[in-house]
Amino acid sequence: MTGSSSSPVAEGTPRNHGLGARAAAALVFGSSAAVLVVEIVALRLLAPYLGLTLETSTMVIGIALTAIALGSWLGGLIADQVNPRRLLGPSLGVSGAVVAVTPAVLRTTAEWAPAMLLLIASLTILVPGALLSAVTPIVTKLRLTSLAETGTVVGRLSGVGTFGAIFGTVLTGFVLVSRLSVSGILIGLGTLLVVGAALVEWRTRGWSGTPALTLVVVAGGLATTVAPGACDTETKYHCARVVADPDRDSGRTLVLDGLRHSYVDVDDPTFLEFEYVRAIASVVDAAFPEGEPLVAHHVGGGGLTFPRYLAATRPGTRSLVSEIDSGVVRINRDRLGLGSEAGIDVRAEDGRLGLRRLDAGSRDLVVGDAFGGVSVPWHLTTVEAMTDVRRVLDDDGLYVANLIDHGGMAFARAEAATLSEAFEHVAVVGEPAEIGLDPTATAEGGNLVVLASDRPVDLHATQEALNARQTGWKIATGDDLTSWIGDARPLTDDYAPVDQLLQPSGPRSSQ
Repeated sequence: MTGSSSSPVAEGTPRNHGLGARAAAALVFGSSAAVLVVEIVALRLLAPYLGLTLETSTMVIGIALTAIALGSWLGGLIADQVNPRRLLGPSLGVSGAVVAVTPAVLRTTAEWAPAMLLLIASLTILVPGALLSAVTPIVTKLRLTSLAETGTVVGRLSGVGTFGAIFGTVLTGFVLVSRLSVSGILIGLGTLLVVGAALVEWRTRGWSGTPALTLVVVAGGLATTVAPGACDTETKYHCARVVADPDRDSGRTLVLDGLRHSYVDVDDPTFLEFEYVRAIASVVDAAFPEGEPLVAHHVGGGGLTFPRYLAATRPGTRSLVSEIDSGVVRINRDRLGLGSEAGIDVRAEDGRLGLRRLDAGSRDLVVGDAFGGVSVPWHLTTVEAMTDVRRVLDDDGLYVANLIDHGGMAFARAEAATLSEAFEHVAVVGEPAEIGLDPTATAEGGNLVVLASDRPVDLHATQEALNARQTGWKIATGDDLTSWIGDARPLTDDYAPVDQLLQPSGPRSSQ
């Protein structure tokens, strides 16, 4: 009408619900960060039960992305149907409660109902991820005051959400995991989300479910203290336990993510419990004169069983160990009796990077025994990695490594083919059925030991050493090895599908 004091409002223009710009940014930033914290921590929480493999990582990332997509879609859809203010409190509060009870629920499920683990794990990622992802479209709806600024509001909040996700990723990977337990991170995050819900409730005087959710968070924290599957120590990479041997007073087993990684006799380092360690000892003892001190490099440390053995049987040996997990290094010193006098220098570093720091021709021996779950980290298996191993070995040097595979031995055969690309002499040691020396027996899989050198290895002496330790293992080399390798493709930095080649086993064990 002419002379009206107000401007006309076009039909469909969003109403201003009065959410301040700073509050909107904080909600979007915080909820987006929380989604990434949950995703990263879920990987660590599931590792003891599903393994730290590419498949596990892919599953968790896929579920998290599904949650983000579902939450964004449904959040926007529902925000168009009801007052968006009524949605913020429940989205934050319910997600916080679910996050806080996740450690107790998953660990209890893994122990008492393992068949349900994948379903429960999916829900504990999907539910909070979707609810938290719904916050962005809800806040966007609240911030829109006119259609003319839709692009600005959506773009700004989308950018804030992305920065929040980056912050959550960096904070978790570089700070939280190194300082807090998995349970502590999730319970703390759940508490923050419920507090956020309470603040929103106080500001809007709407939803009133915070007291009940607070009780759920408290219950989750208490349940975590009694839930099965807890660790002695949560390191940057592992859920770690040290288990005493009931049959040997000085025996200790280092368990990482539910797998037996090392057995250490703290009083007698020459006692080798695991068969593959006895096989490695046999190979090394046959390759070098008895008692001769060596300069060795170990890719992967665990309980340092073999470096201790070398120190005891070859006085004067200097062993440098690349162990990526500094928490495992501390366990060796605090729980497994590692002293400074053993000639063992342990560095908390990636094995491939550790190799690059070594001088050419500086080592008599390189031992590979690094595992992420039940597979060797892929970047330690390639032709390029083996070329670096060959570079640091002297002319008479030896490389020996522990592998695990099952079924058709696709990964083990590929790794043998890879070694053949880098070294002149290669052999595989294992149960006859596993390495093709007994076609009448069924291959069940397990540990294998590969050895490689540019000088001939005394296979007869190696076999005698294996027999003396009663391993029952044999050596495949020459035509037998070529036949066993078959058409396996060497692994390279450009092609190394280790997790896909590795065949699954029955009960999970690292030895």
